[in-house]
Amino acid sequence: MSEYETITSEEVDRVCIITLNRAQVHNAFNPRMISELTEEFTKQDKNPKIKVIILTGDGKSFSAGADLQYMEASKDFTLTENKQDAVKLEKLFNTIYKSSKPVVGRVNGAAFGGGVGLVSLCDVAVAIERAIFAFSEVNLGIMPAVISPYVIPKIGFSQATRFFLTGERIDAITALRIGLIHEIASGIEELDQKVTTVVNHLLASGPIAISRIKQMIEKNRISSFEDVRSFLINEIAEVRTSPEGKEGLKAFLEKRAPEWKKDKWEGFQS
Repeated sequence: MSEYETITSEEVDRVCIITLNRAQVHNAFNPRMISELTEEFTKQDKNPKIKVIILTGDGKSFSAGADLQYMEASKDFTLTENKQDAVKLEKLFNTIYKSSKPVVGRVNGAAFGGGVGLVSLCDVAVAIERAIFAFSEVNLGIMPAVISPYVIPKIGFSQATRFFLTGERIDAITALRIGLIHEIASGIEELDQKVTTVVNHLLASGPIAISRIKQMIEKNRISSFEDVRSFLINEIAEVRTSPEGKEGLKAFLEKRAPEWKKDKWEGFQS
C-alpha cells in the first residue's frame, strides 16, 4: 500500500483501489489531496500490472468537495493565486479523465461540489442507495467551473443547467436517471458485489481495446462527424491487425478464452 497523507492506494491482483482517506471531514479536498490524487492516478496509468482502477471514499461519505479550511484560505487569494489553484484542480480532473485504464467509482455516500466532479470522471459509477449529490457551488456564490467540462457531457446541458443553477440535492434514483451514475446498491455489501461484477467485466475485455475505446469516445465528443469518420476507419483497421485483436479473434474461433481473460478479481478483502 502506497504511503500518502490524504489517500490510500492498494494494488490487489490487477486492480488498484484508491481511497479518499479523510473521513473526519467527509473526504473533502485540500491541496495535499489534490496533489496526491494527481500523483497516484499518473503513476497507475503507467503501471503495466494494473488493468482497472477503483475510486472510493473512506467512511460514510464519498467526498464533500472542497475542505472548509481550504475554502476559508482561498477567500484571501489574489486573482493570480486563484488561477494557480484552479490549474492544479483542473490538472487532477484531466489526469483522471485521460486515464487509459477504466476507472470505476464505488460511491459509498454523499458527493458534493468537486466530489460530484470525481463521480462524473468515473467510466462506471455504482452508488449506494443513500448517496446524495449536489452541485453546491452556487449556494456559496461561486460556480462549478472546473468540473463542468466533465459533468455536462455526462448529464447533458438541460440537467446541468437545472442542477448547476439550483444547487439542490439529487438523490441516487435521480442521479441514475440523468446519467451521473450507472447502478444503485441497497447497502455496502451489495455495493461491493456490484463493483466486483463491473471490475470482472472490465478484466474480461481487451486492455488495449479499452484504452482505444476511451480515446474513440473522446474523439466522437470533440470532432465533427466528417473528421471522426476517417479516424474510426483507421482505428478499426489498426485494432484488427494488432496482436490483441488477432488473439481475440483467434480465441473466439477456437472457442477458448483470450489470454487477458484469465484475470479474475475476487473482490474487496475484509
